Amino acid sequence: MSSPHLLTIEELAREMGRDLREVERLAAKGNIPGRRVDGNWVFQANEIREWIEKEFENYSVDQWEALESSQQSEEVDQECPVTSLLQLETMEIPIQARTKRSVLTRLVKLAGNSYQVWSPDEVLKAVIERETIQSTAMEEGVAIPHPRNPMPDAIGESIIAFGSSSNGIPFGGTRGLTHLFFLILCRDNTTHLQVLARLGRLFKIPGFLRELSHAETPEEAYRIIEDAEKTLS
Repeated sequence: MSSPHLLTIEELAREMGRDLREVERLAAKGNIPGRRVDGNWVFQANEIREWIEKEFENYSVDQWEALESSQQSEEVDQECPVTSLLQLETMEIPIQARTKRSVLTRLVKLAGNSYQVWSPDEVLKAVIERETIQSTAMEEGVAIPHPRNPMPDAIGESIIAFGSSSNGIPFGGTRGLTHLFFLILCRDNTTHLQVLARLGRLFKIPGFLRELSHAETPEEAYRIIEDAEKTLS
């Protein structure tokens, strides 16, 4: 088993696009998962990723923009990171599912239409395990399921699958019904965090999620996402 990827506090500040003193304060208060080794802060990259995901709904637009700017994946179009990983073949409206598990199964199958999912059973297992830890459903009726860790051996290229349900599906705890689903499958943390940050910015555009939930075809949904992304570039 490979050793965990460790970050210094300076590297973490750059990764997050935040001021070093702010990160030091958060670490000292225990708000960021980390530990001291020989008097210096060290952080595990995967733990930081999980912490950012848990803080998703608490991030401001400026914080999402700073995080996105600090992540420059070679796999995405920097102008449209989300739509560059979406394909019409990986989108379905309405999604052919009625339960949480069937949504996840369907999304992985849709992602497989890209021919980039080499081990669909392994990917589905990882996505389900991540949802067991904590639901990715949010208050605005949107969810962003994904594996807990990057899966470079199971995925040829990073890919996003999207599904929409007009009736809504129970997807997590007290979140109510979820209507929009973005499955994120990335080969590395940089791509994952850049896509996550872009989605965070998109979700905060007034009316974006409402308009997307009314899309009747993959083509219409793709256009809505692409147009919204271009306003952020």
